[in-house]
Amino acid sequence: MRRFWKLPLVCSTVATLVSANFEVQAVEKRLVTVDDQFAFHQVSDPHISPNGNWIAYTVEDVDLKNDTKDYHIYMTSWDGSRTLRTTTGKDSGHSPRFSPDGKYLAFLSSRQYNGQGDQIWLMNLTSGQPKRISNINGGVSDFVWSPDGKRLAVVASDPDPKTSGQKKTPPPIVIDRFQFKEDGVGYLGKKRDHLYVLDLATSKVNILTRGEFNEYLPSWSPDSKRIAFVSKRGADFDRHNKWNVYIMEAKPGAKPRQLTTFDGPNCDPSWGSRPVWSPDGKLIAYLQGGPEKLIEYAVYHLAVIPAAGGTPRLLSGTLDRNVVKPHFTNDGASILFLLEDDGVVHLAKVPVAGGKVERVVGGRRTVSAFDLGRDGRIAVLSSTPQEPNEVFALKGTSVRPLSHVNQDLLAKLKLGKTEEISFTSLDGTQIHGFMVKPPNFQVGKKYPTLLRIHGGPVGQYVNQFMFEWQVFAAHGYVVVAANPRGSVGRGEVFSKAIYADWGNKDAQDILAAVDYVVSLGIGDPSRLGIGGWSYGGILTNYTIAQDTRFKAAISGAGASNILAGYGTDAYVRDYEQELGVPWKNLDTWLRLSFPFLHADRIVTPTLFLCGELDAEVPLLNSEQMYQALKSLKIDTQLIIYPRQFHTLSKPSYQRDTLLRYLAWYDKYLMSKTATHSS
Repeated sequence: MRRFWKLPLVCSTVATLVSANFEVQAVEKRLVTVDDQFAFHQVSDPHISPNGNWIAYTVEDVDLKNDTKDYHIYMTSWDGSRTLRTTTGKDSGHSPRFSPDGKYLAFLSSRQYNGQGDQIWLMNLTSGQPKRISNINGGVSDFVWSPDGKRLAVVASDPDPKTSGQKKTPPPIVIDRFQFKEDGVGYLGKKRDHLYVLDLATSKVNILTRGEFNEYLPSWSPDSKRIAFVSKRGADFDRHNKWNVYIMEAKPGAKPRQLTTFDGPNCDPSWGSRPVWSPDGKLIAYLQGGPEKLIEYAVYHLAVIPAAGGTPRLLSGTLDRNVVKPHFTNDGASILFLLEDDGVVHLAKVPVAGGKVERVVGGRRTVSAFDLGRDGRIAVLSSTPQEPNEVFALKGTSVRPLSHVNQDLLAKLKLGKTEEISFTSLDGTQIHGFMVKPPNFQVGKKYPTLLRIHGGPVGQYVNQFMFEWQVFAAHGYVVVAANPRGSVGRGEVFSKAIYADWGNKDAQDILAAVDYVVSLGIGDPSRLGIGGWSYGGILTNYTIAQDTRFKAAISGAGASNILAGYGTDAYVRDYEQELGVPWKNLDTWLRLSFPFLHADRIVTPTLFLCGELDAEVPLLNSEQMYQALKSLKIDTQLIIYPRQFHTLSKPSYQRDTLLRYLAWYDKYLMSKTATHSS
């Protein structure tokens, strides 16, 4: 998705890029520093123009002076000879989408708008002049062009009554919902996300769906008459996770028709995979989850169902791997999708009629997004351990770089080598992970070693660029990152092995990772650190409460007193599915609360960090563990980031966390005589 000329030129020719890189490479390479954190630019969301000649994508820039992040849209020609920046200065934009005729580029931006959230802007690719075409008070979160180019399907929020601008004392917050809070939002009321249609000729916006339910991920039928979308409906919808695909005519007053009926999640919006129509409009491809009782541990499969209704067919039912972001090929014979596997994410495809899954882009890499042009050209967003996400053109099964956003910076840096490792856990289970060695690694030398733990727990470390790992490695640490049981990428049985049993098998698995690196003569057993964020912080707490080998720990947004956390976060439905309710399954809740209830077993100096407004793992969890260790006279600190949610968004706070990580680990691990404080 890319096009035309009258836009600011960034890199006019391939020769310019190559010569600039050659000059940089002549300079001696240096180690990564914390200050490089925002010199790297995040690339995302590639889209191909209808004629296949351009690819548009979003690049994140950090404004350190104002402590903000800006997003700008770039376009690169398919042959890679030209790169254009379409947004400038403070006029940021993201989520670029070409019009079906290729004359316009629509995108989201909050520029020059006094309301709440983003609005849709339209740029004429001949003149390069953008204009705002939506004015929805609640803000726009998603939009999709109709195939005939006359309308946009829009997802927008109801206006937030709490931000009406009134300075008087706000009214009391009245809560009557089962799930009453959400991270990044706060307490939930009657505000909803609804489906609209914006007519480009008249600029009129019509609402299609009303009421108490949310609607997400719209997708147009090929004839531009109907819209498929995802919604969770029924009585007391907060108590279940039964998302379903619905279809309705794209006109006000039309009644949605429920298409899927599987007793579990279909196209759960958290996966970001919209249902998609086949080119002939007869089928819809979507994601089907597993039994609701398995919550996030279940594998998501690719399914197709007749648009008129009927029985769905699973196309990846025997794969035992998660799939996301389906897209029909132009001939309708196959479906492309992203396939999550052991330590990687690949672009794959499968025949609609059923058959073998073929990996289109494989290797030890992570493909996080892709787009298919009308002429069959495919652009992919891909990362490896040595290179952050960039946009690539796909030809056959080979990729050719199109964007070079981080090329010059990478040419200056001496990176640590990332290696995949495999080792045996206590009960004989094979566990996989990664090890990063310092750039100046010396054979025979033992290094202070950091065990880093991913969140989730249903997630995984993959072959992609990890800036945090590189900073630690440049600072002289060996980094070990395991994918213990509970992780994805190795099937449903592996993932659900920790169901209602946190801090047991997964703790054994990550400890085995440390044992393995020590056995190689690389890790220094007297200088071991541990840490992670979210479930990484939770598993850190479980581990230091049962093993005393670590000299320093960092628990970010973690929890330990699981019983006391009931009802305080956004996951009450998940907790009740997995653990039952405390008044019936008290033994389970108490067993999983052992890091707090047995805090006197902890001897590791621990740094706790959390966002003040975190609704996923609320601050009280970190406060409790901090208070326990302080009472026990274990060296500890609690860092609270004001007005931040589960994921820290302020660049200054993101930088602060890295500096604190290094300072805490250095205090206890960079001297062989470092001991536990008392």
